Amino acid sequence: QVQLVESGGGLVQAGGSLRLSCAASGLRFSIYPLAWFRQPPGKERDFVAGISVNAENIYYTDSVKGRFSISRDNSKSTVYLQINSLIPEDTANYYCALGRAWRTNIGTNTYEYGHWGQGTQVTVSS
Repeated sequence: QVQLVESGGGLVQAGGSLRLSCAASGLRFSIYPLAWFRQPPGKERDFVAGISVNAENIYYTDSVKGRFSISRDNSKSTVYLQINSLIPEDTANYYCALGRAWRTNIGTNTYEYGHWGQGTQVTVSS
């Protein structure tokens, strides 16, 4: 059974940093692209960042470029999201998502991802 478990969220002041982690189990992690999405209260779930199988392709939504960094450690079956220079607009529940095996391009739509974690809450105070 595939499981994705996020951690690392919390309450942080504007300008601070957090490192989110998503540990996967029950699958051959190295053959799947991964992504982070976020969902602010009362809003839709939106794409944040994605990383391909061997990290040869990485893509960010415009609002986080230069502040967020996605990476993966296939030996630990874990994907990370380093988030710096946090602003209140970054407040959301952050989800990791598993794409289709061997897919090289990075999808930005929720329907392109078949498995999701339970989310980790990031709250940024001003």
